[in-house]
Amino acid sequence: MSEIDTQRLHSQLFDDPRRQTYVILDGAAVTNLRQWLWQHNPAHRCLYPGELDADMAQVAPYLVQLTAESEFTEFVLDGWGRHQGIFLLSDASLRDLRRHFRNFIMVHHPENGQPMYLRFYDPRVLRVLLPTCDAAQLAELFGPISRYLMEAEHPEQLLIFRHNNGQLASETLALN
Repeated sequence: MSEIDTQRLHSQLFDDPRRQTYVILDGAAVTNLRQWLWQHNPAHRCLYPGELDADMAQVAPYLVQLTAESEFTEFVLDGWGRHQGIFLLSDASLRDLRRHFRNFIMVHHPENGQPMYLRFYDPRVLRVLLPTCDAAQLAELFGPISRYLMEAEHPEQLLIFRHNNGQLASETLALN
């Protein structure tokens, strides 16, 4: 991990007491994610539907509710700079957010219509995708989310995205 001011990152994630802090973690990018979820048992849900075989469950994306002071949150923040997931602030429940994000897991290829997974929870994908969206797409992607937060191309920076009257608003904060 790059040298960052984890306290500054922490304050951005937990600065709004009216909102809950969540992260979508990529099981393919986070070593031993399922074991950490089992051991610390934060409120979480897999974004993939149904019963998954062990291999698929190991690489699946998981929506996790974070608390300001927990060992699991520290584990997640220690992964900063490794493209392990995206953070979001919302007043929606875990159940409602899972339902919201399940709409984006599978998309159809624009040329041949074939279904394919959209790894929107990879910060390298979402930070490129959001600026290309029109007003309707932004409204759909944001839904109940007040802010998306993720590492920038240079992990010493935090990107914050908001939906503001049909427009995407973004802010970059230095974390060093």
